[in-house]
Amino acid sequence: MPGCYIRAMLDTPTNRPDLPPEIARRRTFAIISHPDAGKTTLTEKFLLFGGAIQMAGQVRAKGEARRTRSDFMQMEKDRGISVSASAMSFDYKTFRFNLVDTPGHSDFSEDTYRTLTAVDAAVMVIDGAKGVESQTRKLFEVCRLRDLPILTFCNKMDRESRDTFDIIDEIQENLAIDVTPASWPIGVGSDFIGCYDILRDRLELMDRKDRNRVSETVEINGLDDPKLAEHVPAALLDKLREELEMAKELLPTLDPQAVLEGHMTPIWFGSAINSFGVKELMEGISKYGPEPQVQSAEPRQISPEETKVSGFVFKVQANMDPKHRDRVAFVRLASGHFERGMKLTHVRSKKPMAISNPVLFLAADRELAEEAWAGDIIGIPNHGQLRIGDTLTEGEALRVTGIPSFAPELLQSVRAGDPMKAKHLEKALMQFAEEGAAKVFKPSFGSGFIVGVVGALQFEVLGSRIELEYGLPVRFETSQFTSARWVKGERQAVDKFVNANKQHIATDHDGDVVYLTRLQWDIDRVERDYPDVKLTATKEMMV
Repeated sequence: MPGCYIRAMLDTPTNRPDLPPEIARRRTFAIISHPDAGKTTLTEKFLLFGGAIQMAGQVRAKGEARRTRSDFMQMEKDRGISVSASAMSFDYKTFRFNLVDTPGHSDFSEDTYRTLTAVDAAVMVIDGAKGVESQTRKLFEVCRLRDLPILTFCNKMDRESRDTFDIIDEIQENLAIDVTPASWPIGVGSDFIGCYDILRDRLELMDRKDRNRVSETVEINGLDDPKLAEHVPAALLDKLREELEMAKELLPTLDPQAVLEGHMTPIWFGSAINSFGVKELMEGISKYGPEPQVQSAEPRQISPEETKVSGFVFKVQANMDPKHRDRVAFVRLASGHFERGMKLTHVRSKKPMAISNPVLFLAADRELAEEAWAGDIIGIPNHGQLRIGDTLTEGEALRVTGIPSFAPELLQSVRAGDPMKAKHLEKALMQFAEEGAAKVFKPSFGSGFIVGVVGALQFEVLGSRIELEYGLPVRFETSQFTSARWVKGERQAVDKFVNANKQHIATDHDGDVVYLTRLQWDIDRVERDYPDVKLTATKEMMV
């Protein structure tokens, strides 16, 4: 039976027996993709099948269709793209899914990078017509650096798509990872009728009439079962049998351990907008996705089964509710069983914090979290005490590592339309800097601020949010500087360097020294004339 070559290892358990059951059932993962591959639509269908929502929205809403749950900022709603990572928690069967919908737009890749420090696996969404695109490749490399397991969903099979073997070959060649099919498409575009579920040896048929309906399943006994001919046209059935025979010879068998180690990715085919293939992918996440993993920290690693609670801030979002000027820190719990009202130590300040109103998320919606476990993502409302990279523990001085900050690639000066509002502008900029939405630099000379971002769209988002959330129109102007580098070295060497280069010196929102450059020549000069000083393009957000 053709399905058996992969199905043989289907029942291999992945859960560690030493984990408490509540932790072992957690699956915390991110969805990554190139823009417009269908990532946000897939997220909506996860929520639909998990019972978290009653009707899925559409990214570009028509008529009565709701706006998508995971795109909650005004600009996201207007443009139909995700520019901020959204966290969502919901149950699926016996599992607890913690899903993070990351920005697909390349201008917001730093937010995505930080998000990937807070998850245990990633679902990679690719467009069946376009295959592996540039942003997908970049995000995949980040996952590889963190040894994250990756499950792949090839979307939009109801449209004209590339040959199945071509898609698999491209993933294997471009991303240097073994690919094993969990399902196989039957037809493409207008001829697409569904998939053969290789793992369960059954036929999944797509319903084009009801986009929110689960696909029809036909149990069969191998590819020679006469029932197949009742549902699949003869030409498509012949092609299916031929392709699966080739897949058996050419592609590797599913190895759950190789998936967990990040060496192999199983691939499902489907159409998220038609709800097709989504439940099969969710089953795959349940079975092959890892439970909460060990977290890197100093002076020691943190294991999820530890009884004491610990967690770290990987994102800060201000003004999620425009009616309340609030700030919420997104905290990934690394260990223990958290209960509302607990007092945790804020390691950076060494001060205790009573966590009285923690929340669980469904995008912009939230509910009070009475309890949470290692692997969960909770929100802690605060007035600016919590920053990205902060660690919370039950007293031990642990510092979670590996949360980076990147030097911006574009710099502009920013000014308030009303000069009398300079203090208001400073407050807004500092808030967005703490949120990680932009880098804000205060030059040693002159007034005003320089804002640094990765991509030009971030200036537009920042200007829009400052006006919307603070009622403060601003204008961005060309800066004489083109890039920024953090200055590292012994205190005496750094002080000497700063005093000799004050025209180029600024500080970031943390008070760290930054060197602003106009040309590559500036960097080369520093490396030549100041060997005791190092200019870096990244900063570890470990505090």
